[in-house]
Amino acid sequence: MPTAFTLPAPVALDPYVLHGRPLIDGVTLSETSRFSEDVWILGPAVMQRSGRSQSLYFANVPIEHRTDVKLLCYTALSGEIPHDEDRPSIATVLSMQNRIRHVANWLSEYRPGLAFAEMQVDDLNDFQTYLATNVRPVWQRYALRTVVAVLWRYRVTLGTRALTFDPRLTDYWMAEPYPGKRTENATSRIPEPIHAPLLVWSMRFVDEFAGDILNGIELWRVRRSKGKVGDGASERRGLRWGQAQTLIHDYMARVRAAGRPIPGSDGRPNIAAIGRAVGCDRLALEPFKAELAELAEALGVSEYADLEQPIVGRIDGEPWIEGFRTNPREADSLSTMSQLLQTACYIVIAFLSGMRDNEIKHLRTGASEVVADSHGTPTRWLAHSLAFKGEEEIEGVPATWVIGAPAARAIDVLERLAVSSGSPSPWLFAPLRTGPGRGSGARNTNEALTVGGTISGLNRFRSWITRYCEERGRSDGIPNHNGQPWQLTTRQFRRTLAWYIARRPGGAIAGAIAYRHHSIQMFEGYAGTSDSGFRAEVEAEAALARGEHLLGMVERNDHTRLGGPAAGEAHARLSEFNSNGAFAGTVQTDPRRFLRLLNARGPEVYPGRYVTCTYDASKAQCQKTPTGPDLQSCQPLTCRNVALTDDNLAAWQEEVALIDEDLDQRPALPPLLVERLKQRRTQILTLVNGDPNVASS
Repeated sequence: MPTAFTLPAPVALDPYVLHGRPLIDGVTLSETSRFSEDVWILGPAVMQRSGRSQSLYFANVPIEHRTDVKLLCYTALSGEIPHDEDRPSIATVLSMQNRIRHVANWLSEYRPGLAFAEMQVDDLNDFQTYLATNVRPVWQRYALRTVVAVLWRYRVTLGTRALTFDPRLTDYWMAEPYPGKRTENATSRIPEPIHAPLLVWSMRFVDEFAGDILNGIELWRVRRSKGKVGDGASERRGLRWGQAQTLIHDYMARVRAAGRPIPGSDGRPNIAAIGRAVGCDRLALEPFKAELAELAEALGVSEYADLEQPIVGRIDGEPWIEGFRTNPREADSLSTMSQLLQTACYIVIAFLSGMRDNEIKHLRTGASEVVADSHGTPTRWLAHSLAFKGEEEIEGVPATWVIGAPAARAIDVLERLAVSSGSPSPWLFAPLRTGPGRGSGARNTNEALTVGGTISGLNRFRSWITRYCEERGRSDGIPNHNGQPWQLTTRQFRRTLAWYIARRPGGAIAGAIAYRHHSIQMFEGYAGTSDSGFRAEVEAEAALARGEHLLGMVERNDHTRLGGPAAGEAHARLSEFNSNGAFAGTVQTDPRRFLRLLNARGPEVYPGRYVTCTYDASKAQCQKTPTGPDLQSCQPLTCRNVALTDDNLAAWQEEVALIDEDLDQRPALPPLLVERLKQRRTQILTLVNGDPNVASS
């Protein structure tokens, strides 16, 4: 058995563990962690601004296996890896260390004294039995079972500490089947009853409440500077016995005349807050405590009086909040409100851009761009950031997204928030140190909020809205889902956006944002200039929606009463679809299997508003896209692939009624336009009824 103190040559001289990786600007290798340390700070090699606080901790690894686990992690970070493998990402190394630690813990408990290098196939089989008994999630079992392969793959660096055989060539490796590829589409979308009010309240913060919050932050900074040592301190000491008395008398006269409460709580005046309002040192107020107490009794006290800020934002015609307190622990403090505002901006941007979390976190000052026409009217809004997924450069590559106008306004609010809070960071989602009680904050190597921090912020935002509405008897709060608060995550917004694009083209959400232009073809920009996979998500959602629609048609026997030139072919295809038992029930129980079946054996029938396309390439007058025929360029009045459902007929009847209104209007339309409308009316009636002289009833 290798001794705990025998180190292979690559680490015998205690190397810097990040020597094989690029480092962020401003960090030298001599500032990074060495092999002998039990905490390896990985931040200097993390290019994404929201992950700079990541570290590897080895104190929780059993002492007898700690060196071996360190060797594995060192190999993955900077050591010699197999020539046919890429260098693992920092995130992969973190996951690997966590998984191999589970193996080490199992060895320590069930095989005490046994080193990794001494494990045999029987030991691995016993470990698999342990996993099958104690670890329920199949993917977690798979990850823990297969991590032992690195003990063989990294044998060059591990040397005598490596596993002596390749576990991938044993029966152990096949103990359980591969659970299948996990995809991002497994993320739950936000239910509409939750998402709609969530987006509405987020936009209220951006468009209605942001001005008050930003003004409050500025007022606080001005007030705080008056009482801050080192900022005009000599002038305030001079005021203590001189002009201070005049300023204090003037202040008390003003509040008496206005009849408004003075800063304080529990019936007592807040001397520090009054000193900030007056502009003098609090010691200068000592002789006036009795008079201030009388004022407090006569006028009352209020924690909102510290800032004396008028509230401009309205909701239902009333001020949306009484004011802002300076106690950071309160739900209506400036500290809380600034964080809620940042979270609201995140929600608006996430939903109206399709950007991933790390792409949002790399938005910086000047990230938005407005594209205008020749008259200066905005026609498109863009966001510039960095893309990481699918890119070779770990530092990310510049990318551009088409965003909605509210998302552009949210970026503008974030820029103003950074200025108001005095943030030196160019990153719009830098951790906030805003408001009284925040101080300079603990040292944080992350230049942007972490995923975990953002998820916590999202759910605090949801809870704040719920409490706000309950306290005011409002009915537009965020409801529970199945009796429990919905737990928001960063990935759900992208998933939800894909669902809305695929399922609700031409519709609206939350009564506020029109989606008429948001078809799959129009949304290419939402994938950015990187290989984001967003289009694929939308296409998968569109395919599922089509399959659900077709199942509904055959269940209602709609396919037995179709019209149009392709009615017979559509009936035959849908009848075959109905007779195929493989589709039954899978859309709800196993959407992925249903999608595979639909793509492989589903009927080429594509529902639309005006037609139900029964696609036949030899007759088509449009091109086929990855999701089916291009219904945007459909020529329904002349194409022989057209079948008509009752809903299609109703849409054409509405079209005929509109044409009739145009033809009957007085004064009459120009003769050429009248002729064209009559021709279109004849074509529609011929399609619908086969007789241009008979209008549908």
